[in-house]
Amino acid sequence: MDQIAQLPDDFFVTSSQFTKTVYRDSYPELDVTQDSFSQKGKVIIITGASQGLGREAFAASFAKAGAKAIVLVARNAQGLEATSQDIKTINPDISVLVRSVDIRDQGAVRKLYADIKSTFGTADVLINNAGCGKSALPMKEIDAADFWYDFEVNVKGALLMTQEFLRLVGATKPATIINITSAAAIAVIPTTSSYSLSKLVQVQMQRFVAVENPNIVAVSLHPGGVLTSITKPAFVRFSSDTFALAGGVAVWLATEQARFMNGRYMGVNWSVGELVERREEIVEKALLFVELQGSFGKAQFEK
Repeated sequence: MDQIAQLPDDFFVTSSQFTKTVYRDSYPELDVTQDSFSQKGKVIIITGASQGLGREAFAASFAKAGAKAIVLVARNAQGLEATSQDIKTINPDISVLVRSVDIRDQGAVRKLYADIKSTFGTADVLINNAGCGKSALPMKEIDAADFWYDFEVNVKGALLMTQEFLRLVGATKPATIINITSAAAIAVIPTTSSYSLSKLVQVQMQRFVAVENPNIVAVSLHPGGVLTSITKPAFVRFSSDTFALAGGVAVWLATEQARFMNGRYMGVNWSVGELVERREEIVEKALLFVELQGSFGKAQFEK
């Protein structure tokens, strides 16, 4: 961690910079009230919605974008009610369904989706935001149960929510899944092994979702350095990105403009305008996927 202490405050923004312009706060292109960002008629499901990004970024931004309904999911019932009140303050016309659920529990997740179906009929956007980083120890010292707990939440929980979402929307209805992952998923940072590896699985999981379900747009989103309850002390000074930035990018990913990002990873600090300008390059060159680096294939040795 001594190495991390020596890094500049914007290191994690600039070191993963993909667009010429980067942002740490919302900007005009991310105005969620503009017509092109409208979520009118859509049902949005948000896990980890009782606090942090789920409450301050995603629930607030989709409410401002005019969603028809927002389903709030977390274990903390009191926190969920507070988020519900936030939404009603922003837009009293939005229907809010609050459910206290442990997303690791398959039976509870199935009951949740049965409630969603009976209340709204279907859904349009799933934000797999619930996550945890239980330990900050080197791999040789971490308790195996603590290591695996991150996989229970970040992988199993996201899997169960995704499976039931896909069953609910069916094989033809267009829908969006946004996995809130982390830049740590594609980096090796000491003492973050369980969190990083579980988030890497999330990144690759949504690629399978995209390939196997042509009607689904699935994207992995690094929400930036936002100060939340799971931010480790060593990373607090890097956490200057705003909730509005993460929320605005999430709403953008749920629009037609962002379909070219299907199956891909992105960071909230990147300029969405520049991404759109580079969409042909991104698609044609198969950019923003996690891949093994190197030259592969028999043909290279037959020249």
